Amino acid sequence: MIRTQRLLLRRARTEDLPAMHAVLSDAVAMRYWATPPHTDVEQTRQWLQAMIDADPALTDDFIIEREGEVIGKAGCWRLPQIGFILRSDQWRQGLAFEALSAVIEHLLSSHSMPAITADVDPRNAGSLAVLHKLGFVETHRASSTWIVGDEVCDSVYLRLRRSGQL
Repeated sequence: MIRTQRLLLRRARTEDLPAMHAVLSDAVAMRYWATPPHTDVEQTRQWLQAMIDADPALTDDFIIEREGEVIGKAGCWRLPQIGFILRSDQWRQGLAFEALSAVIEHLLSSHSMPAITADVDPRNAGSLAVLHKLGFVETHRASSTWIVGDEVCDSVYLRLRRSGQL
């Protein structure tokens, strides 16, 4: 569990299903996610169960709570690649930066990896801005890396090096 000024980051629980379905069915929040918005709570149930059952040697992921309400997730579904999503009504309040700052500190103190990476749709200016503010730098770009629904998407790859790593 990680506490910040406004947030609690904790491991996923089955009772997070309704709140995470609200996040993962939010078409605005899911615009640049790796899958289309969830249309069925069963999709979210499977996603959440995978998060709960994930091997801790491969993953380090957190549910984000604000004032007792689940508003998103942040962390590494597969180390060392970081990802995050917040319900769109929680955007533009510095919450992604706050959550990721704490998660990055935790990841670097808990895992001996040389860097944390990210794969972002180049159209996702908000996420790119948050990652750049956190010190991530672009390493390269690639075309046609994802198919989300029937849309072909590109990727910007970023890295945050552990201090002292080349």
